[in-house]
Amino acid sequence: MFKNTNAFSGFSVDDIEQARRFYGETLGLDVSEEYGLLTLRLGSGANVLIYPKPGHTPASFTILNFPVDDIEAAIDELTGRGITFERYPGMEQDERGVMRAGGPYIAWFKDPAGNVLSVLQER
Repeated sequence: MFKNTNAFSGFSVDDIEQARRFYGETLGLDVSEEYGLLTLRLGSGANVLIYPKPGHTPASFTILNFPVDDIEAAIDELTGRGITFERYPGMEQDERGVMRAGGPYIAWFKDPAGNVLSVLQER
């Protein structure tokens, strides 16, 4: 039924202007705004809707994953832009916050609304 539709994902934030600056300026994504909603246009061609929600509760899971060729360089650049990487109890992460066990190398950070994002590098 939906096999050939242009489905898209979305998530909420508590401050749409702060989200526009973060995703557009800090992360450098293509962001447009219409009717008080944001649309992220990702390099894959996918669109993601960001909408304001009164009483927003941050997602407790990773909402966007950004594959990179060099996770160390990505962490350096993001840290230089004021981003702090998360540490999770019980997860083996190195001094930079990268988990290297199991699948791809991955490090997590949050947007201003507290939603979790990641950078990851295939082995």
